[in-house]
Amino acid sequence: MSFIRKKLDEIRRPFEKGQKWEKFAPAINAFDTFLFVPNHTTHKGAHVRDAVDLKRTMITVVLALMPALVYGIYNTGYQHFIQLGGVFTFMDAFLHGAMKVVPMIIVSYVVGLSIEFAFAVYRGHEVNEGYLVTGLLIPMIMPVDIPLWMVAISVAFAVLIAKEAFGGTGMNILNPALTARAFAFFAYPTYMSGNKVWVSEATTLDGVSGETILGSLAAGQEVSYTTMDMFQGGIPGSIAETSALWIVVGALMLIATGVASWRIMVGGVIGASIMGFLFNLWGANALMQFDWFNHLVVGGFAFGIVFMATDPVSAAQTEKGKWVYGILVGIFCIMIRVFNPAYPEGVMLAILLMNVFAPTIDHYVVEANINRRKKRWAKAQLKTA
Repeated sequence: MSFIRKKLDEIRRPFEKGQKWEKFAPAINAFDTFLFVPNHTTHKGAHVRDAVDLKRTMITVVLALMPALVYGIYNTGYQHFIQLGGVFTFMDAFLHGAMKVVPMIIVSYVVGLSIEFAFAVYRGHEVNEGYLVTGLLIPMIMPVDIPLWMVAISVAFAVLIAKEAFGGTGMNILNPALTARAFAFFAYPTYMSGNKVWVSEATTLDGVSGETILGSLAAGQEVSYTTMDMFQGGIPGSIAETSALWIVVGALMLIATGVASWRIMVGGVIGASIMGFLFNLWGANALMQFDWFNHLVVGGFAFGIVFMATDPVSAAQTEKGKWVYGILVGIFCIMIRVFNPAYPEGVMLAILLMNVFAPTIDHYVVEANINRRKKRWAKAQLKTA
């Protein structure tokens, strides 16, 4: 590592203060801090000594995403080969999935990081590590056969409008990854819905049975998958959202490391379970009759509540607010699924909606705490009077 350290120091010299390329220092510093712990210290204000910085937090989330991503790559190939019929191996499925998914990840990172670097240089601040997660999340929640240029445009829209327009990492009010998916959903609807977009190269096949479970229910069709099939994830869907099993593994990693809020996750499950159970009692349509526990393991609910509803920037910040925020995400997710068949995947809109109201939730939680303390103080004054 000392060799790499020396080489980086040599490369950095023309970018140091007063040197020719000083303006572009944020770009070169980003590579430095990605490999090494920053060697600078604070000179004023609070001094917080902690082994966990933004870079390590983001890398922890990336590691937690790996189980769902690896399975999603395999499932992409699996869904492709079962449409073709015949015999195939695990490696056949995995390699086919990798050829479809890896280019999407590369496009996401190249486009997103290019914009991040450009804004860092323009504004004269360091490149933030937040896009390490966003750049991976965006392709993971897209259909497998969406054209790469649509991924690029969606990424650019999300980074420019949902992030940089608000000031960059830590300032955005909407989750950038979900903003990218929402943009693609409304801008290119034919590539984001139907029974062919969820199966790799399905447009070349006749009689494709690649509709998602929620899409089938919204269309009044029967679902042949068992609860275990849905939980394990060998079903059509967005690249990494199908397997609740591996999403739970990632959730446990985030909870164990303290990176994500378990209150939001549990609150989301509670809210979705209550609404699903109430709709089961009503049973007016196929989505209402769909068992409430199955709502928790199909579609993007599990992935969304674990990896996107818990975004520390766009989610509620107070402890009580996290419970309220999570429960409302779960409630609205099931309500959108049931009442609007055009949007059977309700978690995207539910999280974006609650992103907007998260500051309001925190405001009222803080105000309630202040009022309680005022009342306690008033009672204490009366006793001493």
